[in-house]
Amino acid sequence: MEKVGKSRRRFIKAVAFVIASVSLLWKFFIPRISEKKPLLRVARADIPASGALVFRKSKVAFVKKGNDVYALSLVCTHLGCTVNVTTRELVCPCHGSIFGLSGEVLKGPSDRPLERLTVEEQGEFFVVVS
Repeated sequence: MEKVGKSRRRFIKAVAFVIASVSLLWKFFIPRISEKKPLLRVARADIPASGALVFRKSKVAFVKKGNDVYALSLVCTHLGCTVNVTTRELVCPCHGSIFGLSGEVLKGPSDRPLERLTVEEQGEFFVVVS
């Protein structure tokens, strides 16, 4: 009789351990589905005809070239510094990377262009979504 009780307890402990382990590791097995959240909302009239509208706190720049409006992340792809926007280019103050107004690398050490963010038109507004 004693063996039956010990084996039953051992089985219940093993089942409890497996359930606890699976519940703790569940978040690593199932990928997160993230919804697109509005990061920044800008009125169409606020974007200058030529040049960029910079939001330093959000680290985003809206750039208008002709009829094309796009948003660039101001985070340098080299080491993550915030780039400065000039009339002709974007310059990283930390290590000297220079990017064009389209985000392409003009001068290293960065070897990847700046990230283009998704921009959606919603009536009279442009919305950057993450």
